[in-house]
Formats: sequence, structure tokens, C-alpha cells
Amino acid sequence: MPSSTQMEANHINAITKAASAIVQEHLGIEASFSTPLKAGKQFQSSDISVVMGVNGTLEGQIICSMEENTALSIVGTMMGGMEISKMDDMGWSAIQEFGNWVAGKAASELTNTSAVIDISPPVVNEGVSTFRMEQSFITLPLQSTIGNFYIHVSMRPTN
Repeated sequence: MPSSTQMEANHINAITKAASAIVQEHLGIEASFSTPLKAGKQFQSSDISVVMGVNGTLEGQIICSMEENTALSIVGTMMGGMEISKMDDMGWSAIQEFGNWVAGKAASELTNTSAVIDISPPVVNEGVSTFRMEQSFITLPLQSTIGNFYIHVSMRPTN
């Protein structure tokens, strides 16, 4: 049995399944995960990150990170195929909504593991940053036809 500081494989699998479903079903983009990486207690993000807190039977963070060109492609796809060359207020709102989609689907998938969670409203971070947390992160690399996404997860059961 994992200690209270380790993430369980079924939780990671639920988040992986959720992120793949959102990218493929909502955006219509082919995507696949490669081997998860243990990032330790800190990691360096890509250009744009959507940060969401997790509370409930699990607590922690889910952070979706991507290069700016990937974010622009997501926004363009969400806006019906428009070509987007620069992020504006509508673009930032769309990226937040993308984060909501991933986190909401993750919450739904996690119920299949008996976890019940709430997700905090997403916060978007612009620029490369170093994220640190008391618990270790697992990085889930997702390759797609529009660029790579990185889902960084740090969760533990609440006591």
C-alpha cells in the first residue's frame, strides 16, 4: 500500500485518461502519452501553465503546461479553427477553460477510484516558471499533432 505521500497509479491513470479524452474528443487532435516522469518537488514549466488546486479526498495540484504555439493552436481550435497569432483576453479565457475541461474530466475519472475532489478555479501563468511543492510531482508528457503538453500532478490523500 502506498504511503500517504505517494500518488497511486490508479489516480495517475485517471488523470492521463481524462487529459487524452479532452484533447481528442473536445479538440479533435490526435494525442498520446509517453512514460510518466518523476519530477521531484519542483519542475520548470513551459511558456504557459494552467494551475488548478485539488481538494477533497485528495489534495494537491494539477498543472497543465505548454509552449505558446501549442496554446495558440488550442485557442484557435476552440474558436472554430481561427488562426490565432497572439494571446488576448479571449485567448487567456480559452486557455483557462481548457484547464477547466481537463480538471473537470479528471475529477469525473477519479470518482471511479473512489476519490471525490473539487477543483479550484484555474489560474494561468504566463512565462517559464519553477513550481515547487512540499510533495513530489509526476509529469505526464502528452504528444499531439499541435505540440506537446505536460500535465504535472502532485496529490496525496487527505488525512
